[in-house]
Amino acid sequence: MSEHHHKETFVTKYIFSQDHKMISKQFLVTGMFMGMIAVFMSMLFRLQIAWPETSFTIIEAFLGSHQTNGVMDPDFYLALVTIHGTIMVFFVLTAGLSGTFSNLLIPLQIGARDMASGFLNMISYWLFFVSSVIMVISLFVEAGPASAGWTIYPPLSALPQAIPGSGAGMTLWLVSMAIFVASSLIGALNYIVTIFNLRTKGMKMTRLPLTMWAFFITAIIGVVSFPVLLSAALLLIFDRSFGTSFYLSDIFISGEVLHYQGGSPVLFEHLFWFLGHPEVYIVLLPALGITSEIISTNSRKPIFGYRAMIMSIMAIAFLSTIVWGHHMFISGMNPFLGSVFTFTTLLIAIPSAVKAFNYITTLWKGNLQLNPAMLFSIGLVSTFVTGGLTGLVLADSALDINIHDTYFVVAHFHLVMGVSAIFGMYAGIYHWFPKMYGRMMNKTLGYWHFWITIICAYGVFWPMHFIGLAGLPRRYYSNTAFPMFDDLLQINVVITLFALVGGIAQIIFIANFFISMYRGAKATQNPWKSNTLEWTTPVEHIHGNWPGKIPEVHRWAYDYSKRVDANDDDSDYLHGQDFVLQTTPLLEGEEQS
Repeated sequence: MSEHHHKETFVTKYIFSQDHKMISKQFLVTGMFMGMIAVFMSMLFRLQIAWPETSFTIIEAFLGSHQTNGVMDPDFYLALVTIHGTIMVFFVLTAGLSGTFSNLLIPLQIGARDMASGFLNMISYWLFFVSSVIMVISLFVEAGPASAGWTIYPPLSALPQAIPGSGAGMTLWLVSMAIFVASSLIGALNYIVTIFNLRTKGMKMTRLPLTMWAFFITAIIGVVSFPVLLSAALLLIFDRSFGTSFYLSDIFISGEVLHYQGGSPVLFEHLFWFLGHPEVYIVLLPALGITSEIISTNSRKPIFGYRAMIMSIMAIAFLSTIVWGHHMFISGMNPFLGSVFTFTTLLIAIPSAVKAFNYITTLWKGNLQLNPAMLFSIGLVSTFVTGGLTGLVLADSALDINIHDTYFVVAHFHLVMGVSAIFGMYAGIYHWFPKMYGRMMNKTLGYWHFWITIICAYGVFWPMHFIGLAGLPRRYYSNTAFPMFDDLLQINVVITLFALVGGIAQIIFIANFFISMYRGAKATQNPWKSNTLEWTTPVEHIHGNWPGKIPEVHRWAYDYSKRVDANDDDSDYLHGQDFVLQTTPLLEGEEQS
């Protein structure tokens, strides 16, 4: 297959495309749009938390009937929190990372013409798009969107008459998530088959870049855990619409005894968190894989501990599927079972620490190129370590019981899962933007974007740990009814100010992204002097990625500052460069990588 092929129309090239490069852009732009909605929601409810019962014109303008004289309705506050969490976890972090970068990089980095099935790849995106549209539509139903928290625990989510957000908005939420799961499963199966079967000659599994290992293992986690979420959602639909009692028993509403018997909301918690905790790593592992590639490239050093990094990814993947119970320490579980989940959760600290130390060792004494992609990668290492340390507290059942459902939990998972994953996504966009669009993003705007974002991220989530330790519960519309929290109000004001500045600062990135798409400096074929196969393809996108024959691989992905003689001087860098493309044949006497 070569670049010579049938002429594509606008519809087949830009809308119903089966080209993995175009599909990656579709995932990215859709995810960015959903992210803007979610960030705007967070800014609205942060206004409410910092200045409760204060009238805001912006709330009146955007929320319409869900406000009174510019003051947010309590039910809609919970709805905003619910949809913000849902969009960020699934539609931005999951699709924005795996959907974008798995599609873009898997064929390019393994030496394939395209995905194993371009048609299924297209279907995966359009299911994601339909799911996104349904989730956005749920914002406009009369009673309001789903409002049982992003975890949608029964009975609020199972009884349409429970609260306004339990009606049509919740039904649309469930339909949207069912379609999203179908999209994710189709995509994940495609990724696995492509990496297994379509690697070019010489591309052994031990020569794959760590990005490929991360995407591969992430896809396997998704195939194992996403069907369980679909099961949970289907049983919830049965309870809502067909009178079953999977999650309901002995329910009273306004003095009325409902007919439900025999179910348990704890069953839903088990099913939800069996996906919910692996979801953390479905989001985080691709970001860590991207970071591995960028840190090695911009340190001009081989990644430290390549095989240890692969083993840590596998260990994290396995352990993430057997720790879901740590979200349920206060559900009444047997204390012995709690200790088992405590032990398995604490074990995840070991492979996570391996990754963190290996990143730091790769950076140590490297020739650091501090471009925006590198800064966001280093920022990810920082937030991953910071958030991981607070995870040790939450992993212990005796400690977790005291701070469960407080802002300490919010701070922890936003640093680990939110900020770290988003930093990985930003790093990937800055690094592979030249490959996606053939142009460079503005470096100065990238620096402004990074520094404002990381300062505001810590400004928001660092103080949250302390108000959480003080006992401030999350998801409360207002804490003015609790005098013991009066002293914490000013801290919430500071948090909100950082959140507003950080949210507005993302406009810098959006502007940089879309302006650079058309007016950025034209990219060279290999602007970062990287080793991996995607930088051997032409700048102009062609059908099949490479003109003519697919290149053959002779070495691993991290031959930076390579020397082949005992003198250890600079005179024998291969081809006079400090990097060696994977396609470069081995020299005489050179050890095979």
